[in-house]
Formats: sequence, structure tokens, C-alpha cells
Amino acid sequence: MKQWNEKCAVVGTYNVDNAALKSYYALFAMQHRGQEASGISSSDGKKIYTHKGNGLVTKVFNEKNLKKLLGKISIGHNRYSTAGKESLDDAQPLFARYNLGEISIVHNGNLTNADFIRSQLIEAGAIFQSYLDTENLIHLIAQNKKEKLLDRIIDSIKVIDGAYALIFLSRRKMFAIRDPYGLRPLCLGKITNEDGSIGYITASESCAFDLVGAEYIREVNPGEMLIFEGIGEKIVTLTSLQVLPPRPYPCVFEFIYFARPDSKVFGKNVYEVRKNLGKELAKEYKIPADMVIPVPDSGVAAAIGFAKESGIDFELGIIRNHYVGRTFIEPTQSARELKVRLKLNPIAELIKDKEIIVIDDSIVRGTTSKQIIKILKIAGAKKVHLLISSPQTISPCYYGVDTPNSNELICATHSLEEVRKFIEADTLGFLSLEGLKRSIGTTHHNFCQACFDKNYVDDYTKGKK
Repeated sequence: MKQWNEKCAVVGTYNVDNAALKSYYALFAMQHRGQEASGISSSDGKKIYTHKGNGLVTKVFNEKNLKKLLGKISIGHNRYSTAGKESLDDAQPLFARYNLGEISIVHNGNLTNADFIRSQLIEAGAIFQSYLDTENLIHLIAQNKKEKLLDRIIDSIKVIDGAYALIFLSRRKMFAIRDPYGLRPLCLGKITNEDGSIGYITASESCAFDLVGAEYIREVNPGEMLIFEGIGEKIVTLTSLQVLPPRPYPCVFEFIYFARPDSKVFGKNVYEVRKNLGKELAKEYKIPADMVIPVPDSGVAAAIGFAKESGIDFELGIIRNHYVGRTFIEPTQSARELKVRLKLNPIAELIKDKEIIVIDDSIVRGTTSKQIIKILKIAGAKKVHLLISSPQTISPCYYGVDTPNSNELICATHSLEEVRKFIEADTLGFLSLEGLKRSIGTTHHNFCQACFDKNYVDDYTKGKK
């Protein structure tokens, strides 16, 4: 239902028993980050094996094709398209053979200079097989003349701009790197194999570690590359290189919406941050009401925080149907209303004749909020006060988030009162930027909040704030 969609989830495992199966479980845990396609590459030290397809992780993989992904090294990807088209050619990992052997790549993020690089590569003779910005890296590495893959990767990283959490797989090594802003999350964990040997896992979110029994170690730092080597040897070598100077501005929307509540991203527990968002919202808006209800599922943690701070009872006044898949909906007003009702249904007996505070994480176009308020009032709510646990979204994202253009963002084109009237809420309020910062707490860096203030990280680093 949301118009926010994040590209994507990545995972890499090194020196791990049943490596492809571990990546499968990790991708399953991170299915929320992309549902369009999924894929895994593995290596037995001699050859890279790849399987990918369109659809959910459980649709793409089965016992038969997982058994063909041999070896103790693997990388995996869940896709939601922001750059590229909806085709299997654009599913990841991207695999290629070149003069140093074989390579496979997975990428979460968006390269802001991808079109420029692509045009240069085509002029130099490159033939592209997909629309993915990630494919630029395949050609940059293949055209490089240096003798070591590590040097070629470093040269390629220095050419690209934008957001990226990248994992490269060769036949015997694995490389993980995060962009210098740290816009997209990437963390490192440790896995103990049955024979007592140590393996490693790196993934977009720490919830992937819980499912495979991995121990969280730390975040991959902005601009840092991790090099995993020594497969088949007694001791695996993990090397850290600071490839690019760190200029951290990680994406604040990971806390607000993208990440799973049970994950740790940017060194903080997502659930606790979301509860804090609700608490700050309660401090900013003193509204008398009979109950606080969340828009499921994204508003639940913030609603709990709001209820605790305000002293108003928390209730699950709206029930979500989790089993609604893709439906054939014609683009009419009545059909759009039906689409909301298929997924969300109010408990009329609970909310009839009550003043309710509804907590949601964001408003994009406003159409979903309008329908939610409508079904609550039809169910008998006396008043509906909608409070949003983030500031007003006024600008699109260029760093790997599928957001509408500015003219489609209702808060970018309308005043607060105009938005309130459109969605037909009795009250409409958004968390302030100051409240957002207080919710996250003291950190060693700032966060990219360009969707709220139009200050893109490129402008920060170039002194154009």
C-alpha cells in the first residue's frame, strides 16, 4: 500500500557450511526489502554457480536448485526495481566471465552518475545485457588492465557516485563495500560452523543474522571494504581497507519505514527508535482522545510509544489482511477504495462513537490516508486525528528509494491545511525535524533527510547546504 519502496537486500557468506542455504534464509528474513526478484551465486573455489528468478524467495528457490549452488561462499539479492526494468535480465546477482576468471555482484542502492558512465562504456565498446546501473561495475572491472581484482574493484568504486552496498564474489574471494556516505545499511556477523571453524556473513540488516544463528559484530563503515579470503584454509583472513574517505550521512528513512523492527541498523535498534518517534510525537501534540491506533504494520511501534508517553490507551483498531497478494484493480476511484478495504479493516465495535488518534509513518500521495480515515468514519469514529511519526515528505530520493516525483508528493504541493482537508482528518500533524533527531538520539554523525529538507548528501559534502 505504501508508495515507498526500497532497493534492495544483499547478503554474502564466506567459509560457511551450506553457504547458499544460509543466504536463502537471510534473504527470506529480508524479504520486506524487495519482492520482485531474488537470486544467489555460490562458489566451490573452482566455479561460480548462479540461480535467480522473478518473485519471492520461496518461489524462486527449492531444494533441488539450492543443492546445485555448491561451495562455502555465496552472495544473494532481493530486488525491488528503482533503476532498471522488471525483467529477469535485471535480477541479481550479475554474473560475468572475463580475463581474470569469473565474477558475480549484488548491489543495494542507486548510482547517481550511472547514465554518464554507461554512455562512456558503450563508446568504449561495451555491450550491455541489462538496464541495471550495477552492470556498469562489470564493464569497469573487465576493461581495467590491472592484474588483481582488488585493484580493479577499487578503481571502479572511485568512479561511481551515489548510494551502494556492494558484495563481489570471485571463485575464491569475497569483497563487501559501502559507499562513503553509508546511505544504505550493511553489517558484519560471524558464524561458527559445526566443526568449530569460523565463517562470516555480511547483510543489509541484522535480522538476517538471527535466522542463520550468526553473531552480530559491527556495521561496515562508510567507504570501507572488507576482503574475505583463505577459503579451504584453516584460518580465514578478513581484511579491512578504508577505500574512500568516510562522509557519513546514512538514510534516516531506514529507521522510519524500511528496516525490520527487530533489526539493528546504523548501530541502533529499529524498534526502539520507532517507539521514540511516537514518544516525541506525543510531546509535540497534546490531543485528548479515547484511544491510539496504528496503521498496521508500519505504525505499530510509534503508536506504542505515543500511547506510553500520552497515557492514552493503545488499541489495534485496524486489522490488516496479510494474505492479500496482487489483485486486478482497475484505476477507478471505487476500485482504489476497494484495494484499501481488501487490506485494512476497522473493528467497528471498538471505535464507534470514539475520538481516535491514528499513527502512521508517512504520507506520500495522501490517497491511502484518505481512504483509511474514510473507513474509520464509516465505522462510526466520532473524530479521527492523524499523526505522522516523521516530518512532511517534500522531495524525492535519488539514492535507491522508489519515491514519486515532487509534483506527486502531496506535502510538496499543498499546505498542511490543504492536506488535512483532502484526507478529511479532524487533525493532521507531523513530527518535527528536531523531534526526529531527538528520537534517534546522540550519534557520531548526521543522517540524510533530503526527503524532508531537500538537502541532498552531495550538497552537504560540496558545501552547498
